[in-house]
Amino acid sequence: MIEEAGVVVTVEPDAVWVATQRKTTCGSCSARMTCGQGLMTSLASDKKPHLIKISTDLLLREGDQVTLGMPEELLVRSAFLVYMLPLLAMFISALGVNALNASEPWIIFAAVLGFLAGALWVRYYSDRYIDAAAIQPVVLCRQIAVSPAL
Repeated sequence: MIEEAGVVVTVEPDAVWVATQRKTTCGSCSARMTCGQGLMTSLASDKKPHLIKISTDLLLREGDQVTLGMPEELLVRSAFLVYMLPLLAMFISALGVNALNASEPWIIFAAVLGFLAGALWVRYYSDRYIDAAAIQPVVLCRQIAVSPAL
């Protein structure tokens, strides 16, 4: 289970809105000053919190700190869908047109069309199942804040 800390910002009757902060590992890397990825991360990183709507039965209030969870299998499956499916569609379409002994411009055109078709299918699939309970993060627990005046 992948866990992330967040803060409840809004409470609705059947759900809560949780704000999380995007983290990067570039701050702990010794090569962060000379690395292109570290430079791009520092330039493009937004400091705004990301809001996530999560259905929960827990009684939460605004300002509560919570721990969110998401299964690792879901992350791997989603990454495969987003990154590999358009590439597989591109290669299959290019190989299919190549098998027809077409010229190189037609093979390139088929590859581009295959990639776009795969990307559109990913978009359709994600729009269709965006609200499915199986792919939503869950609130694992509410973190208990220790009061300084005991």
